[in-house]
Amino acid sequence: MVTERKMQPLPPPEHRRALRFVIFLAVSRLAFSCWALVNSRISGAMPHSAVRMRDADKTTRPAALTGGEDPAAGDSSTPAAVPAMSGAATNLTWPVTREQQPLAGGGRGGERVERCDADATALRVFVYDLPPEFHFGMLGCDGKGKKKMTWPNVSDPLAVPHYPGGLNLQHSVAYWLTLDILSSSSGAGSDKGDRPCAAVRVTNTSDADVFFVPFFASLSYNRHSKLRRGEKASRNRALQAELVKYLARREEWRRSGGKDHLIVPHQPNSMMQARKPLSAAMLVLSDFGRYSPDVANLKKDVIAPYKHVVRSLAGDESPDFDQRPVLAYFQGAIHRKAGGKQVRQKLYGLLKDERDVHFTYGSVRQNGIRRATVGMSTSKFCLNIAGDTPSSNRLFDAIVSHCVPVIISDDIELPFEDVLDYSEFCVFVRAADAARKGFLLRLLRGVSQEEWTRMWRRLKEVARHFEYQFPSRRDDAVQMIWGAVARKMHSVKLQLHKRGRFQRPGAES
Repeated sequence: MVTERKMQPLPPPEHRRALRFVIFLAVSRLAFSCWALVNSRISGAMPHSAVRMRDADKTTRPAALTGGEDPAAGDSSTPAAVPAMSGAATNLTWPVTREQQPLAGGGRGGERVERCDADATALRVFVYDLPPEFHFGMLGCDGKGKKKMTWPNVSDPLAVPHYPGGLNLQHSVAYWLTLDILSSSSGAGSDKGDRPCAAVRVTNTSDADVFFVPFFASLSYNRHSKLRRGEKASRNRALQAELVKYLARREEWRRSGGKDHLIVPHQPNSMMQARKPLSAAMLVLSDFGRYSPDVANLKKDVIAPYKHVVRSLAGDESPDFDQRPVLAYFQGAIHRKAGGKQVRQKLYGLLKDERDVHFTYGSVRQNGIRRATVGMSTSKFCLNIAGDTPSSNRLFDAIVSHCVPVIISDDIELPFEDVLDYSEFCVFVRAADAARKGFLLRLLRGVSQEEWTRMWRRLKEVARHFEYQFPSRRDDAVQMIWGAVARKMHSVKLQLHKRGRFQRPGAES
Protein backbone atom coordinates (compact mmCIF):
# COMPACT_ATOMS: atom_id res chain seq x y z
CA MET A 1 0.00 0.00 0.00
CA VAL A 2 1.43 3.28 -1.10
CA THR A 3 1.15 6.07 1.40
CA GLU A 4 0.82 9.58 0.24
CA ARG A 5 3.65 12.03 1.35
CA LYS A 6 2.40 15.33 2.41
CA MET A 7 4.15 18.36 0.80
CA GLN A 8 5.56 20.98 3.15
CA PRO A 9 4.24 24.46 2.47
CA LEU A 10 6.77 26.97 0.94
CA PRO A 11 7.86 29.96 3.07
CA PRO A 12 6.20 33.27 2.31
CA PRO A 13 7.74 35.38 -0.55
CA GLU A 14 9.12 38.03 1.82
CA HIS A 15 11.09 35.37 3.73
CA ARG A 16 12.58 34.03 0.52
CA ARG A 17 13.80 37.53 -0.49
CA ALA A 18 15.46 38.05 2.89
CA LEU A 19 17.21 34.69 2.64
CA ARG A 20 18.59 35.50 -0.84
CA PHE A 21 19.94 38.87 0.41
CA VAL A 22 21.74 37.20 3.35
CA ILE A 23 23.39 34.67 1.01
CA PHE A 24 24.45 37.44 -1.44
CA LEU A 25 25.95 39.50 1.40
CA ALA A 26 27.96 36.54 2.71
CA VAL A 27 29.36 35.67 -0.73
CA SER A 28 30.29 39.33 -1.38
CA ARG A 29 32.18 39.62 1.89
CA LEU A 30 34.07 36.42 1.14
CA ALA A 31 35.06 37.68 -2.33
CA PHE A 32 36.19 41.08 -0.99
CA SER A 33 38.34 39.40 1.70
CA CYS A 34 40.09 37.28 -0.94
CA TRP A 35 40.75 40.33 -3.15
CA ALA A 36 42.20 42.36 -0.23
CA LEU A 37 44.54 39.52 0.72
CA VAL A 38 45.92 39.18 -2.82
CA ASN A 39 46.27 42.97 -3.28
CA SER A 40 48.20 43.40 -0.02
CA ARG A 41 50.75 40.83 -1.13
CA ILE A 42 51.19 42.51 -4.52
CA SER A 43 51.60 45.94 -2.87
CA GLY A 44 54.18 44.58 -0.48
CA ALA A 45 56.24 43.37 -3.41
CA MET A 46 56.21 46.79 -5.21
CA PRO A 47 59.39 48.92 -5.01
CA HIS A 48 59.10 52.02 -2.81
CA SER A 49 59.92 54.27 -5.80
CA ALA A 50 56.96 52.85 -7.72
CA VAL A 51 54.61 53.64 -4.83
CA ARG A 52 55.96 57.20 -4.70
CA MET A 53 55.53 57.70 -8.43
CA ARG A 54 51.96 56.42 -8.21
CA ASP A 55 51.16 58.93 -5.45
CA ALA A 56 53.20 61.85 -6.82
CA ASP A 57 50.24 63.65 -8.34
CA LYS A 58 48.30 63.47 -5.07
CA THR A 59 50.78 65.56 -3.07
CA THR A 60 51.24 69.32 -2.84
CA ARG A 61 54.37 71.33 -2.10
CA PRO A 62 54.47 73.02 1.31
CA ALA A 63 54.98 76.78 1.41
CA ALA A 64 58.66 77.73 1.13
CA LEU A 65 60.86 80.78 0.69
CA THR A 66 59.69 83.29 -1.89
CA GLY A 67 61.60 86.33 -0.71
CA GLY A 68 59.53 87.29 2.32
CA GLU A 69 56.30 87.93 0.43
CA ASP A 70 52.86 86.39 0.69
CA PRO A 71 53.47 82.61 0.66
CA ALA A 72 50.72 82.19 -1.87
CA ALA A 73 52.48 84.55 -4.22
CA GLY A 74 55.49 82.30 -4.51
CA ASP A 75 53.46 79.67 -6.34
CA SER A 76 51.32 82.01 -8.38
CA SER A 77 53.41 82.04 -11.52
CA THR A 78 54.42 78.40 -11.47
CA PRO A 79 51.25 76.39 -12.03
CA ALA A 80 51.33 72.62 -12.02
CA ALA A 81 50.78 72.50 -15.75
CA VAL A 82 52.95 75.08 -17.52
CA PRO A 83 51.66 76.17 -20.93
CA ALA A 84 53.91 75.46 -23.89
CA MET A 85 56.09 78.37 -24.92
CA SER A 86 56.24 79.69 -28.44
CA GLY A 87 59.11 80.89 -30.57
CA ALA A 88 62.73 80.68 -29.47
CA ALA A 89 61.86 79.98 -25.87
CA THR A 90 60.28 76.56 -26.36
CA ASN A 91 63.35 74.59 -25.28
CA LEU A 92 64.20 76.38 -22.04
CA THR A 93 63.59 73.38 -19.78
CA TRP A 94 66.76 71.58 -18.78
CA PRO A 95 66.83 67.78 -18.87
CA VAL A 96 66.29 66.30 -15.44
CA THR A 97 68.79 63.55 -14.59
CA ARG A 98 68.80 62.35 -11.02
CA GLU A 99 70.18 59.73 -8.72
CA GLN A 100 68.84 58.52 -5.38
CA GLN A 101 70.37 59.39 -2.01
CA PRO A 102 69.16 59.79 1.58
CA LEU A 103 67.80 63.22 2.44
CA ALA A 104 70.43 65.57 3.91
CA GLY A 105 70.33 65.43 7.68
CA GLY A 106 68.90 61.93 7.68
CA GLY A 107 65.56 62.75 6.13
CA ARG A 108 62.13 62.12 7.58
CA GLY A 109 61.55 58.48 8.29
CA GLY A 110 64.55 57.39 6.23
CA GLU A 111 63.05 58.73 2.97
CA ARG A 112 65.22 58.66 -0.10
CA VAL A 113 65.18 61.75 -2.29
CA GLU A 114 66.65 62.70 -5.63
CA ARG A 115 69.71 64.77 -6.40
CA CYS A 116 71.14 65.96 -9.70
CA ASP A 117 73.70 63.80 -11.48
CA ALA A 118 76.87 65.86 -11.95
CA ASP A 119 77.93 63.81 -14.96
CA ALA A 120 74.77 64.65 -16.89
CA THR A 121 73.95 68.18 -15.71
CA ALA A 122 74.38 71.26 -17.90
CA LEU A 123 76.75 73.10 -15.53
CA ARG A 124 79.10 71.73 -12.88
CA VAL A 125 79.86 74.36 -10.25
CA PHE A 126 82.66 74.48 -7.67
CA VAL A 127 81.77 76.74 -4.72
CA TYR A 128 84.57 78.49 -2.83
CA ASP A 129 84.26 77.98 0.94
CA LEU A 130 84.56 81.66 1.79
CA PRO A 131 84.17 82.57 5.48
CA PRO A 132 80.59 83.39 6.57
CA GLU A 133 81.24 87.14 6.73
CA PHE A 134 81.21 87.15 2.93
CA HIS A 135 77.72 85.67 2.66
CA PHE A 136 75.33 84.23 5.28
CA GLY A 137 77.20 85.89 8.13
CA MET A 138 75.53 89.12 6.99
CA LEU A 139 72.20 87.39 7.74
CA GLY A 140 73.17 86.28 11.24
CA CYS A 141 74.52 82.85 10.29
CA ASP A 142 78.09 83.49 11.41
CA GLY A 143 79.24 79.93 12.15
CA LYS A 144 80.43 80.86 15.67
CA GLY A 145 78.21 78.48 17.62
CA LYS A 146 79.03 75.02 18.95
CA LYS A 147 78.75 73.64 15.43
CA LYS A 148 81.05 75.83 13.38
CA MET A 149 79.61 75.65 9.87
CA THR A 150 80.52 77.68 6.82
CA TRP A 151 77.08 77.13 5.29
CA PRO A 152 73.55 76.98 6.70
CA ASN A 153 71.67 73.70 6.67
CA VAL A 154 69.65 73.87 3.46
CA SER A 155 67.83 70.56 3.94
CA ASP A 156 64.84 72.46 5.38
CA PRO A 157 63.84 75.42 3.15
CA LEU A 158 61.92 77.05 6.00
CA ALA A 159 64.97 77.06 8.30
CA VAL A 160 67.50 78.88 6.09
CA PRO A 161 68.31 82.53 6.95
CA HIS A 162 65.91 85.04 5.41
CA TYR A 163 67.12 87.89 3.23
CA PRO A 164 66.15 91.44 4.35
CA GLY A 165 62.89 92.67 2.85
CA GLY A 166 61.89 95.90 1.14
CA LEU A 167 64.15 97.23 -1.59
CA ASN A 168 67.02 95.07 -0.32
CA LEU A 169 65.30 92.19 -2.10
CA GLN A 170 65.76 93.77 -5.53
CA HIS A 171 69.40 92.70 -5.72
CA SER A 172 69.27 89.43 -3.75
CA VAL A 173 70.41 87.35 -6.74
CA ALA A 174 73.58 85.98 -5.09
CA TYR A 175 71.50 84.70 -2.16
CA TRP A 176 69.14 82.66 -4.36
CA LEU A 177 71.95 81.25 -6.51
CA THR A 178 73.94 80.23 -3.44
CA LEU A 179 70.98 78.47 -1.81
CA ASP A 180 70.23 76.60 -5.01
CA ILE A 181 73.76 75.39 -5.69
CA LEU A 182 74.29 74.36 -2.04
CA SER A 183 71.14 72.24 -2.18
CA SER A 184 71.84 70.75 -5.61
CA SER A 185 74.03 67.94 -4.31
CA SER A 186 72.11 67.31 -1.08
CA GLY A 187 68.69 66.57 -2.55
CA ALA A 188 67.06 69.33 -0.51
CA GLY A 189 63.73 70.42 -1.94
CA SER A 190 63.52 67.47 -4.33
CA ASP A 191 61.27 65.18 -2.30
CA LYS A 192 58.45 65.98 -4.72
CA GLY A 193 60.55 64.95 -7.71
CA ASP A 194 60.76 68.37 -9.39
CA ARG A 195 64.33 69.52 -8.66
CA PRO A 196 65.78 71.26 -11.73
CA CYS A 197 69.24 70.16 -12.81
CA ALA A 198 70.61 73.15 -14.72
CA ALA A 199 73.56 73.34 -12.30
CA VAL A 200 75.01 71.03 -9.66
CA ARG A 201 77.72 71.53 -7.07
CA VAL A 202 80.95 69.52 -7.38
CA THR A 203 83.65 69.25 -4.73
CA ASN A 204 86.58 68.44 -7.02
CA THR A 205 87.97 71.46 -8.87
CA SER A 206 89.01 69.30 -11.81
CA ASP A 207 85.34 68.42 -12.41
CA ALA A 208 84.14 72.06 -12.47
CA ASP A 209 82.94 74.04 -15.47
CA VAL A 210 82.69 77.24 -13.47
CA PHE A 211 83.96 78.49 -10.08
CA PHE A 212 81.30 80.29 -8.05
CA VAL A 213 82.39 83.08 -5.67
CA PRO A 214 79.64 83.33 -3.00
CA PHE A 215 80.06 86.99 -2.04
CA PHE A 216 76.81 88.83 -1.23
CA ALA A 217 78.21 92.02 -2.78
CA SER A 218 74.86 93.83 -3.01
CA LEU A 219 74.03 93.25 0.64
CA SER A 220 77.56 94.24 1.63
CA TYR A 221 77.09 97.55 -0.19
CA ASN A 222 73.67 98.16 1.38
CA ARG A 223 74.74 97.33 4.94
CA HIS A 224 78.46 97.99 5.26
CA SER A 225 79.32 100.96 3.03
CA LYS A 226 79.30 103.61 5.75
CA LEU A 227 82.29 104.12 8.00
CA ARG A 228 81.81 103.14 11.62
CA ARG A 229 83.51 104.79 14.55
CA GLY A 230 87.19 103.92 14.61
CA GLU A 231 87.28 102.49 11.07
CA LYS A 232 89.67 103.81 8.43
CA ALA A 233 87.90 101.88 5.68
CA SER A 234 84.32 100.63 5.55
CA ARG A 235 83.53 96.98 6.13
CA ASN A 236 82.40 96.77 2.50
CA ARG A 237 85.80 97.96 1.22
CA ALA A 238 87.64 95.59 3.56
CA LEU A 239 85.66 92.58 2.33
CA GLN A 240 86.40 93.47 -1.29
CA ALA A 241 90.13 93.80 -0.57
CA GLU A 242 90.15 90.43 1.20
CA LEU A 243 88.30 88.81 -1.70
CA VAL A 244 90.79 90.09 -4.27
CA LYS A 245 93.71 88.74 -2.22
CA TYR A 246 91.96 85.40 -1.65
CA LEU A 247 91.30 84.80 -5.35
CA ALA A 248 94.77 85.95 -6.41
CA ARG A 249 96.23 83.16 -4.26
CA ARG A 250 94.01 80.47 -5.78
CA GLU A 251 95.52 78.20 -8.41
CA GLU A 252 92.10 77.97 -10.11
CA TRP A 253 92.03 81.74 -10.66
CA ARG A 254 95.63 81.90 -11.88
CA ARG A 255 95.15 78.98 -14.26
CA SER A 256 92.34 80.65 -16.21
CA GLY A 257 93.02 84.27 -15.34
CA GLY A 258 89.59 84.26 -13.66
CA LYS A 259 87.66 83.74 -16.90
CA ASP A 260 85.80 80.67 -15.61
CA HIS A 261 84.79 82.35 -12.33
CA LEU A 262 81.32 83.66 -11.52
CA ILE A 263 80.72 86.71 -9.27
CA VAL A 264 77.38 88.43 -8.56
CA PRO A 265 77.63 92.23 -7.97
CA HIS A 266 74.01 92.81 -9.05
CA GLN A 267 73.54 96.15 -7.27
CA PRO A 268 74.96 98.80 -9.69
CA ASN A 269 77.06 100.43 -6.93
CA SER A 270 78.36 97.21 -5.40
CA MET A 271 81.96 95.98 -5.57
CA MET A 272 83.23 99.35 -6.81
CA GLN A 273 86.80 98.76 -5.62
CA ALA A 274 87.11 95.09 -6.65
CA ARG A 275 85.38 95.18 -10.03
CA LYS A 276 88.48 96.25 -11.96
CA PRO A 277 90.93 93.64 -10.55
CA LEU A 278 88.24 90.94 -10.87
CA SER A 279 86.90 92.03 -14.25
CA ALA A 280 88.11 88.89 -16.04
CA ALA A 281 85.40 86.91 -14.24
CA MET A 282 81.88 86.44 -15.53
CA LEU A 283 79.70 88.96 -13.68
CA VAL A 284 75.96 88.68 -12.99
CA LEU A 285 74.63 92.24 -13.27
CA SER A 286 71.41 94.23 -13.49
CA ASP A 287 72.77 96.36 -16.36
CA PHE A 288 75.99 97.95 -17.64
CA GLY A 289 75.06 101.53 -16.71
CA ARG A 290 77.90 102.04 -14.21
CA TYR A 291 80.53 99.83 -15.83
CA SER A 292 83.11 100.65 -18.46
CA PRO A 293 83.08 98.26 -21.45
CA ASP A 294 86.49 96.85 -20.56
CA VAL A 295 85.14 95.72 -17.16
CA ALA A 296 81.66 94.48 -18.09
CA ASN A 297 80.02 93.71 -21.41
CA LEU A 298 77.45 91.42 -22.96
CA LYS A 299 80.09 89.19 -24.53
CA LYS A 300 81.23 87.73 -21.20
CA ASP A 301 78.65 88.75 -18.58
CA VAL A 302 75.07 87.81 -17.68
CA ILE A 303 72.14 90.17 -17.14
CA ALA A 304 69.81 88.90 -14.39
CA PRO A 305 66.35 90.17 -13.45
CA TYR A 306 65.72 92.14 -10.29
CA LYS A 307 63.73 90.37 -7.59
CA HIS A 308 60.28 91.91 -7.92
CA VAL A 309 58.79 93.45 -4.78
CA VAL A 310 55.07 93.49 -5.65
CA ARG A 311 52.94 90.38 -5.22
CA SER A 312 52.76 88.05 -8.22
CA LEU A 313 49.39 87.51 -9.86
CA ALA A 314 48.20 83.99 -10.58
CA GLY A 315 47.02 83.51 -14.15
CA ASP A 316 43.39 82.94 -13.17
CA GLU A 317 43.26 86.08 -10.98
CA SER A 318 44.79 88.44 -13.55
CA PRO A 319 42.37 91.21 -14.60
CA ASP A 320 41.78 91.37 -18.35
CA PHE A 321 41.54 94.38 -20.67
CA ASP A 322 38.10 95.56 -19.49
CA GLN A 323 39.07 95.16 -15.82
CA ARG A 324 42.05 97.52 -16.09
CA PRO A 325 40.64 101.08 -16.26
CA VAL A 326 44.04 102.87 -16.11
CA LEU A 327 45.73 103.25 -19.50
CA ALA A 328 49.30 103.90 -18.27
CA TYR A 329 50.87 103.65 -14.83
CA PHE A 330 54.05 105.08 -13.32
CA GLN A 331 54.88 105.58 -9.66
CA GLY A 332 58.41 106.42 -8.61
CA ALA A 333 61.03 109.13 -8.39
CA ILE A 334 60.50 111.92 -10.93
CA HIS A 335 63.85 113.68 -10.56
CA ARG A 336 66.68 111.28 -11.42
CA LYS A 337 70.31 111.52 -12.42
CA ALA A 338 71.96 110.21 -15.60
CA GLY A 339 69.81 108.98 -18.49
CA GLY A 340 66.40 109.27 -16.83
CA LYS A 341 66.68 112.84 -15.64
CA GLN A 342 65.17 114.64 -18.62
CA VAL A 343 62.84 111.87 -19.80
CA ARG A 344 61.01 111.36 -16.51
CA GLN A 345 60.54 115.07 -15.89
CA LYS A 346 59.37 115.63 -19.45
CA LEU A 347 56.86 112.77 -19.33
CA TYR A 348 55.59 113.92 -15.96
CA GLY A 349 54.74 117.31 -17.43
CA LEU A 350 53.03 115.68 -20.42
CA LEU A 351 51.01 112.99 -18.64
CA LYS A 352 50.26 114.06 -15.06
CA ASP A 353 46.87 115.63 -15.90
CA GLU A 354 45.58 112.91 -18.26
CA ARG A 355 42.40 111.36 -16.83
CA ASP A 356 43.29 107.73 -17.58
CA VAL A 357 47.00 107.98 -16.66
CA HIS A 358 48.55 107.50 -13.21
CA PHE A 359 51.91 109.31 -13.12
CA THR A 360 52.96 110.32 -9.62
CA TYR A 361 55.88 110.35 -7.22
CA GLY A 362 56.11 107.27 -5.02
CA SER A 363 58.47 105.24 -2.83
CA VAL A 364 58.40 102.16 -0.63
CA ARG A 365 57.37 104.30 2.33
CA GLN A 366 53.74 104.71 3.36
CA ASN A 367 52.57 101.41 1.84
CA GLY A 368 54.21 102.24 -1.47
CA ILE A 369 54.67 98.58 -2.43
CA ARG A 370 51.04 97.76 -1.63
CA ARG A 371 49.82 100.73 -3.67
CA ALA A 372 52.03 99.72 -6.59
CA THR A 373 50.67 96.16 -6.44
CA VAL A 374 47.10 97.46 -6.80
CA GLY A 375 48.03 100.14 -9.34
CA MET A 376 49.88 97.84 -11.71
CA SER A 377 47.23 95.12 -11.59
CA THR A 378 44.54 97.63 -12.62
CA SER A 379 46.55 99.21 -15.48
CA LYS A 380 46.89 98.14 -19.10
CA PHE A 381 50.43 99.53 -19.57
CA CYS A 382 53.21 100.14 -17.05
CA LEU A 383 55.92 102.66 -17.93
CA ASN A 384 59.52 101.56 -17.38
CA ILE A 385 61.56 104.75 -17.80
CA ALA A 386 65.34 104.96 -17.48
CA GLY A 387 66.43 106.38 -14.13
CA ASP A 388 69.86 106.58 -12.52
CA THR A 389 70.67 103.44 -14.53
CA PRO A 390 69.05 101.98 -17.65
CA SER A 391 67.11 99.33 -15.69
CA SER A 392 64.96 99.13 -12.56
CA ASN A 393 62.87 96.54 -10.75
CA ARG A 394 59.76 98.32 -12.04
CA LEU A 395 59.97 96.25 -15.24
CA PHE A 396 59.80 92.98 -13.31
CA ASP A 397 57.05 94.25 -11.03
CA ALA A 398 55.06 94.96 -14.20
CA ILE A 399 55.74 91.51 -15.65
CA VAL A 400 54.46 89.62 -12.60
CA SER A 401 51.46 92.01 -12.49
CA HIS A 402 50.72 91.14 -16.15
CA CYS A 403 50.75 94.85 -16.96
CA VAL A 404 52.24 95.27 -20.44
CA PRO A 405 55.62 97.01 -19.95
CA VAL A 406 56.40 100.12 -21.99
CA ILE A 407 60.21 100.31 -22.02
CA ILE A 408 61.59 103.83 -22.47
CA SER A 409 65.29 103.21 -21.97
CA ASP A 410 67.53 103.27 -25.02
CA ASP A 411 70.53 101.57 -23.37
CA ILE A 412 68.75 98.84 -21.44
CA GLU A 413 69.96 95.23 -21.57
CA LEU A 414 67.35 92.60 -20.79
CA PRO A 415 67.72 89.23 -19.06
CA PHE A 416 67.69 86.08 -21.19
CA GLU A 417 67.05 88.01 -24.40
CA ASP A 418 68.80 85.29 -26.40
CA VAL A 419 65.91 82.94 -25.59
CA LEU A 420 63.05 85.39 -24.90
CA ASP A 421 61.58 87.77 -27.47
CA TYR A 422 60.51 90.77 -25.39
CA SER A 423 58.63 92.33 -28.30
CA GLU A 424 55.98 89.63 -27.77
CA PHE A 425 54.99 91.10 -24.38
CA CYS A 426 56.56 94.60 -24.20
CA VAL A 427 56.25 97.89 -26.08
CA PHE A 428 59.56 99.65 -26.84
CA VAL A 429 59.65 103.44 -27.29
CA ARG A 430 62.75 105.54 -27.99
CA ALA A 431 63.30 108.22 -25.36
CA ALA A 432 63.29 111.00 -27.95
CA ASP A 433 59.91 109.83 -29.31
CA ALA A 434 58.37 109.45 -25.85
CA ALA A 435 59.29 113.06 -25.05
CA ARG A 436 57.32 114.37 -28.05
CA LYS A 437 53.95 115.80 -27.07
CA GLY A 438 51.09 113.38 -27.71
CA PHE A 439 53.28 110.61 -29.17
CA LEU A 440 53.10 108.14 -26.28
CA LEU A 441 49.37 108.49 -25.68
CA ARG A 442 48.55 108.06 -29.40
CA LEU A 443 50.74 104.97 -29.49
CA LEU A 444 49.17 103.31 -26.45
CA ARG A 445 45.59 104.24 -27.32
CA GLY A 446 46.20 102.82 -30.77
CA VAL A 447 46.89 99.33 -29.40
CA SER A 448 43.74 97.27 -30.02
CA GLN A 449 42.16 95.08 -27.36
CA GLU A 450 43.10 92.02 -29.41
CA GLU A 451 46.78 93.03 -29.62
CA TRP A 452 46.94 93.93 -25.92
CA THR A 453 45.31 90.62 -24.96
CA ARG A 454 47.88 88.73 -27.01
CA MET A 455 50.73 90.42 -25.07
CA TRP A 456 48.89 89.92 -21.76
CA ARG A 457 48.58 86.18 -22.39
CA ARG A 458 52.27 85.98 -23.26
CA LEU A 459 53.11 87.83 -20.03
CA LYS A 460 51.26 85.18 -18.05
CA GLU A 461 53.35 82.50 -19.79
CA VAL A 462 56.76 84.09 -19.22
CA ALA A 463 56.23 85.49 -15.71
CA ARG A 464 57.58 82.31 -14.13
CA HIS A 465 61.03 83.05 -15.62
CA PHE A 466 61.31 86.07 -13.31
CA GLU A 467 60.47 84.35 -10.01
CA TYR A 468 63.17 83.82 -7.39
CA GLN A 469 62.36 81.11 -4.85
CA PHE A 470 63.86 78.34 -2.77
CA PRO A 471 63.63 75.51 -3.51
CA SER A 472 64.06 76.62 -7.08
CA ARG A 473 61.71 75.33 -9.78
CA ARG A 474 62.21 74.49 -13.37
CA ASP A 475 62.62 77.55 -15.64
CA ASP A 476 62.35 80.07 -12.80
CA ALA A 477 64.80 82.99 -12.50
CA VAL A 478 67.49 80.93 -10.76
CA GLN A 479 67.46 78.20 -13.38
CA MET A 480 67.33 80.75 -16.20
CA ILE A 481 70.47 82.40 -14.81
CA TRP A 482 72.31 79.06 -14.62
CA GLY A 483 71.25 78.42 -18.19
CA ALA A 484 72.60 81.80 -19.30
CA VAL A 485 75.89 81.07 -17.54
CA ALA A 486 76.12 77.68 -19.26
CA ARG A 487 75.63 79.31 -22.67
CA LYS A 488 78.38 81.86 -21.93
CA MET A 489 80.72 79.09 -20.81
CA HIS A 490 80.92 77.70 -24.34
CA SER A 491 82.95 80.70 -25.53
CA VAL A 492 84.99 80.73 -22.28
CA LYS A 493 85.93 77.08 -22.78
CA LEU A 494 86.87 77.80 -26.39
CA GLN A 495 89.23 80.60 -25.32
CA LEU A 496 90.84 78.51 -22.59
CA HIS A 497 91.30 75.46 -24.80
CA LYS A 498 92.86 77.49 -27.59
CA ARG A 499 95.20 79.16 -25.12
CA GLY A 500 96.33 75.78 -23.84
CA ARG A 501 97.11 74.17 -27.22
CA PHE A 502 100.88 74.14 -26.71
CA GLN A 503 100.90 73.65 -22.95
CA ARG A 504 101.71 70.07 -21.91
CA PRO A 505 101.20 68.84 -18.35
CA GLY A 506 104.47 69.15 -16.47
CA ALA A 507 106.16 71.14 -19.24
CA GLU A 508 107.70 74.52 -18.49
CA SER A 509 105.87 77.44 -20.02
